[in-house]
Amino acid sequence: VKLDERKKKILNALIENYLETGEPVGSRTISKSSDLSLSSATIRNEMADLEEMGLIVQPHTSAGRIPTDEGYRFYVESLLNSHKIEVNKKERQIKAKQDEIDDLRKMLNSNGQVDDVMQNLAGMLAENTNYATVVMSSYGDGNRIKFIQLSKLEQNKILVVVVLEGNYIRNKVFLLDNDITNEAISNLNIMINTSIAGLTTKELEKQIQLLGESDNSRDKILCDMYSIIVDTIHNTDDVHMYTSGTTNIFRYPELSVSDTARELITTFEKKHALSDFINNNSDGTGIKVYIGKETSIEAMKDCSIITATYDLSNGVKGTIGIIGPKRMDYEMVLETLNNIRLRLDDLFDK
Repeated sequence: VKLDERKKKILNALIENYLETGEPVGSRTISKSSDLSLSSATIRNEMADLEEMGLIVQPHTSAGRIPTDEGYRFYVESLLNSHKIEVNKKERQIKAKQDEIDDLRKMLNSNGQVDDVMQNLAGMLAENTNYATVVMSSYGDGNRIKFIQLSKLEQNKILVVVVLEGNYIRNKVFLLDNDITNEAISNLNIMINTSIAGLTTKELEKQIQLLGESDNSRDKILCDMYSIIVDTIHNTDDVHMYTSGTTNIFRYPELSVSDTARELITTFEKKHALSDFINNNSDGTGIKVYIGKETSIEAMKDCSIITATYDLSNGVKGTIGIIGPKRMDYEMVLETLNNIRLRLDDLFDK
């Protein structure tokens, strides 16, 4: 949609007023609250054009207008294409405070798990933005193996624990074809840690390929064990997604209606629809905004989701998502996510 400057200013004024009040906006309000120096009649005519273009709509019970999803999209694209966010990052109070980042750094330095850091990050963002937050963390194939621990649970059953660089922990229980002694487990622990500590998943997979071509019985055992370790690293039985502040979004009347609220709570509790959406739309290209039905999650048709991807050292990758009503403070959230990505780079000394 192409708009002249006057229509842009009127649309922006209407959206910013609606974001602040949640009430439909009339021409008189825009004429008072903006520096347009236009009469109410002129603004009404321009609003009629904006409505015809599908950018604003008139609720049945009001003389004012509210933005449509398309109107929000135009507004957000204007923000993303301007330098306003970068300027505000320096001028306004940063939402990710340095002492909070320092706390996360202390947690990492005291051998805390990356999972714990991400959970705390979700809580920090929820508190600072007053919206719901989602943080998903994962490892990359470039993440190096730090330590392996094999433990016998019962006959034919072992627990495999893999510690990756950055204290990212994966574990899985395996059922073996044949029983294995505690002595054999102990010897394997020594042999495996001596051989593969410091390797990446890709490098370990190459070792498996080479061992698989050998006729040596020892090599075949190692090949099987290495395959089990790779399987443990790639174990996706549990979703590494952390949510916080879900009750924040119920502060907004449009999301607190009983049926809407119930569907949202279910989406947050079950996580799979949300994690699938974020995974399928995270391609490492920075910050993205999904408005209303763009989320493809029926329960979130009245929400917006803003995501930022991060790619840190030690193979840690993931996505941060901020979820709120369609009338969320986009400028503040974009600013916060821009900032937190920089702080995460600093936190992990990338």
